[in-house]
Amino acid sequence: MARAIVVGSGFGGLAAAVRLRARGYDVTVYEALDQPGGRARVFHHDGFIFDAGPTVVTAPYLLDELFALGGTDRRDHVELVPLDPFYRILFPDGSSFDFVGDEERLLAQIEAFDPRDVDGYRRLARHAEAIFDVGYTRLADQPFHRMRDMLRVLPSMARLRSDRSVYDVVAAHLHDERLRQVFSFEPLLVGGNPFRTTSIYLLIHWLERKWGVHFARGGMGAIVRALVELLASMGVPVHTGEAMEEVVVEHGRVTGIVVAGRRRRFERADVVVCNGDPSHVYANHVSARHRPRPLRRRLRQSMGLFVAYFGAEGSYPTLAHHTIVMGPRYRELLHDIFSRRVLAEDMSLYLHAPTRTDPTMAPPGHEAFYVLSPVPNTRSSVSWREEAPAYLERIMHTLESRVLPGIRSRLVTMNWITPDDFARDLRSPDGAAFGPEPTLTQSAWFRHHNRSPIPGLYFVGAGTHPGAGVPGVLLSAKVLDHIVPRAS
Repeated sequence: MARAIVVGSGFGGLAAAVRLRARGYDVTVYEALDQPGGRARVFHHDGFIFDAGPTVVTAPYLLDELFALGGTDRRDHVELVPLDPFYRILFPDGSSFDFVGDEERLLAQIEAFDPRDVDGYRRLARHAEAIFDVGYTRLADQPFHRMRDMLRVLPSMARLRSDRSVYDVVAAHLHDERLRQVFSFEPLLVGGNPFRTTSIYLLIHWLERKWGVHFARGGMGAIVRALVELLASMGVPVHTGEAMEEVVVEHGRVTGIVVAGRRRRFERADVVVCNGDPSHVYANHVSARHRPRPLRRRLRQSMGLFVAYFGAEGSYPTLAHHTIVMGPRYRELLHDIFSRRVLAEDMSLYLHAPTRTDPTMAPPGHEAFYVLSPVPNTRSSVSWREEAPAYLERIMHTLESRVLPGIRSRLVTMNWITPDDFARDLRSPDGAAFGPEPTLTQSAWFRHHNRSPIPGLYFVGAGTHPGAGVPGVLLSAKVLDHIVPRAS
């Protein structure tokens, strides 16, 4: 039986392992960290459960497909709870907006902000749906490793004005600046600056409208555990604490990997799938004499994240599951983060409160939270060793004054990660949280390809097509169905 090795056990790697096993391969997964999940790993502190990274499921059918390939029903293993609202957005002037799936409620809120924007939003939603029909339905799970793959979609992209940014398209339809922020912030969920991310990514808006926003009971770690158990039932082991040292290339094609874990050894494979950033893999795990030449240009990486995980006594019963706390600046703050790469005095925050949906994420009578703040990646001059404590204090002050009154006196546990941790633990170039920034010239064919020029080597995950986010990395594994031959 042909053998496949998957390196990395993020959602992309686990999904790739399921799909390769269903295509007849003998599959083994190797994970460098001490637990599976990658960015979706789990932290346990003082009885609290914290999802380290993603918190949102927006295309449940992609998970359903994986469990079906393993001969079972996802609902028997993971419960997905629909969220309402999807997100609550708080503005400095005291106003708020609940982004919901129900169009009547959505339009009523828009009318309260600016009646002129009701028809503008309808037009914007139709445009987002048209982008979704091309950019997602037709292209998201298709390979883009040949130039002709890109050329065939250029007319559709031109017709949909993919050269314009998300913010520019939203602003062309809406007058109220707060509504412009509500309907343009979503590229930040995949590492993009709304002011320069191609409007292709408006498809995220329609994706959420189409399938809703869900949370897995037990946290995103429950999905990871269920996928690992699914793989075990399919005869696929997942080895943690086993890092890849080298992609072995002989006579011009991949023959396996060198594993550096409990013992250093060579593991043979006909196919190697890396669930890691291709830039890192080529630079650090492929011998220079076998590295593709010329290597693709250096891609511009997404922003970094400062993420704090904290637990508190008591409850905040009126809090939404997801709250976005907008700061006083929007365009200017994003310019500081993405272009100037400086740590600004002000901030916008994304607050995740999983105990609003699943109280088991915290001890009885307590709340679990995680808050993330977009910050410059490690190409900045920020010394997180020096800045982190003070920055955390500013975050907590903002939360206490805007959304969590009295939170600092209720704290019982606290931890945080910075872009330095993304660089060290996840081997993310520049400590980026989402891989390459999703601009027009870093999407589809311009992004790292799922199939390497080295025969037998493939990539899944945020660093390759179609990009970051849970749907993106799951779709990157689905691309393999088109480019990896069935096991003979």
